Amino acid sequence: MIYLELFLGFLYVGCFAFGGAYGAIPLIRDVVLKYGWLAEEELTYMIAVSESTPGPIMINLATYVGSTQAGILGSFIATTAVVIPSFVIMLLITAVLKHAIKHPAVQAVLQGMKPCIIGIILATGLHMMVSHCFAAQGVDGRALLITGILAVILYVLPRFKINKPSPIMLIIISACIGVVVYGV
Repeated sequence: MIYLELFLGFLYVGCFAFGGAYGAIPLIRDVVLKYGWLAEEELTYMIAVSESTPGPIMINLATYVGSTQAGILGSFIATTAVVIPSFVIMLLITAVLKHAIKHPAVQAVLQGMKPCIIGIILATGLHMMVSHCFAAQGVDGRALLITGILAVILYVLPRFKINKPSPIMLIIISACIGVVVYGV
């Protein structure tokens, strides 16, 4: 039964995860919490780990959840299920899009989807920040401090003609700050 649940759960994620990995996080969160595969806090940690390891977040999370719930076969099933829709869609798009991409209706659909994807990504980021910084135990001042430092690095430094660091550099910086702030 767990294999079928993993397959259907991650197939759902793969089918409706428009906007890439960040757009998929709310779907993954809903599926994982619905089935009780991970707790909210563990999911947040795994999103951070999936973000900082090579490979797409959806695949990393599906592999991890599948592995924790049903071993190697579970990780294979969950990973395959999350990839199947993208694979099939890309095959269809490759065949059809060459001719349809210039059509005004297709352009209108793509333009209309952009704000939705931006909103989903923004809402996911805000949800993760609020749930981690303002948890049930109270305000986590250390998490707020790290968030503030990263915000300064990301948005204030470029105003002084200092280049924004790459996402990899931000991950390394936040890991180092985490070691200092939370201690080893």
